[in-house]
Amino acid sequence: MSYEKVTQAISDIIIGTKQSLKALKDDRIKEVVIADDADTYVTGRIVDLAKEKQVPVFTVDSMKKLGKACGIDVGAAVVAIKK
Repeated sequence: MSYEKVTQAISDIIIGTKQSLKALKDDRIKEVVIADDADTYVTGRIVDLAKEKQVPVFTVDSMKKLGKACGIDVGAAVVAIKK
């Protein structure tokens, strides 16, 4: 389901941890999608900040599939959907 959300919101997504973290700090994000197979060291700060900002966090099973849903050829650990 979250793969579909990402695909549908393709023009309103931010791919990657650093960019997503910055956008979360600026209150520009309505949802975050995290890949379960991503390293928690990479995704932990995003999850913590999203909870603090009361932004819903959804999980998907695969970085590779998440990257494909974003239209990129590599895996994605974090995708943020803009407000």
